[in-house]
Amino acid sequence: MSSPTQRSLAQIRKCGMTVAIVEHWNPFARIRQDLFGFIDLLVIAPKMMAFQVTSGSNVSARIKKILASPLAKEWVEDGHRIFVHGWAKNKNTKRWNCREVEVFLSDFKEGEKTSEDR
Repeated sequence: MSSPTQRSLAQIRKCGMTVAIVEHWNPFARIRQDLFGFIDLLVIAPKMMAFQVTSGSNVSARIKKILASPLAKEWVEDGHRIFVHGWAKNKNTKRWNCREVEVFLSDFKEGEKTSEDR
């Protein structure tokens, strides 16, 4: 079985985009560390795309993590994009499905609904 990161990597490459894994294992802290605290995969494009990858049940938690990051807000303000990929297995078909949610600049403003709530 492949990890959610490997599934997203394959899906992005299938679309013809150049992508790299930018999270790494920190053996001293014994944790995985994301680039800038919110990026697992980075896509080179005219507007850089950052991907946070997780299981299907953790999408909301990852969005909250991103919205709490001043660096993530700066990333979007600079015209780049952030996506969350949540992977879950369909019980009927046994196939992996990706739920993709984009985080927009308006999501960082207080009192507005997130793209998750739309």
